[in-house]
Parts: sequence; structure tokens; C-alpha cells
Amino acid sequence: MTATALIVEDEIFVALDLERILEDAGYHVAAIAADAPSALKAAPGCGFAFVDVNLRDGPTGPEIAERIARDYGVKVVFVTANPGQITNRDAALGYVRKPFNEEAILAAARTAAQRETAGGECLDFVQWTTIA
Repeated sequence: MTATALIVEDEIFVALDLERILEDAGYHVAAIAADAPSALKAAPGCGFAFVDVNLRDGPTGPEIAERIARDYGVKVVFVTANPGQITNRDAALGYVRKPFNEEAILAAARTAAQRETAGGECLDFVQWTTIA
């Protein structure tokens, strides 16, 4: 598996947890970005991204998602405690609610990587969860 991910998250321990989950599953993480400028700089060459809504520079996640999806074809999954703040659902495949579990992140990553490869669009905005 060679899919390349971008993590857009300003809480370093959350970002490192996402990075560990993805790398252990065989994905390559190109960068961890904590704000819009660093996310936009890292986006080229990434196939999918996990994007938080509220970042170091404010609630810029939805704008970042829209720009990297439109400009670079990056498949976006929001990872947020505040899904009600997702203003543009058309820019993303769906979301994982914080606190997340590894299974939900991996399910979202698989879907995003498949969409990247197939070039397909997601018809429904999905919430990935794991029922205990």
C-alpha cells in the first residue's frame, strides 16, 4: 500500500496518534500540518488527508478541505469533535468523531485511498465509527 496521507491537526498528540495508526497500516504520511499555510504547502502529492476543523489559526479546516480537494484532488476526511462546524460537506468524504478509535481511522483511510485510486466521488457524507 503506497497511499500518501496528510494530517492536518494542531494537537500534536492527536496528530502523532493518527500518524502511528496510518504508518502501522502501511500508509505513508507526508506531513503533519497545524494551520492553513502549512497544510496547503504539504498537500501536493498527497492522496488523502485527515483534517481537523479547528486549528491553530482558527476554524480553517473546512476551507483547507475545499482547497486541497479542488486544487490537488486530495480526498478529505474530517477528524473532529465538532462535526456541526463542518460547513462544506461536498469537499469531504465524511468524518470521524473525536475521540476516535483505530478501527474508525483505518476504515476511513481505506475508503479515502480507494477513492483516490478509483477517482470516484462519494455520494453520501459518511461518519465512520466502530460499534463496541
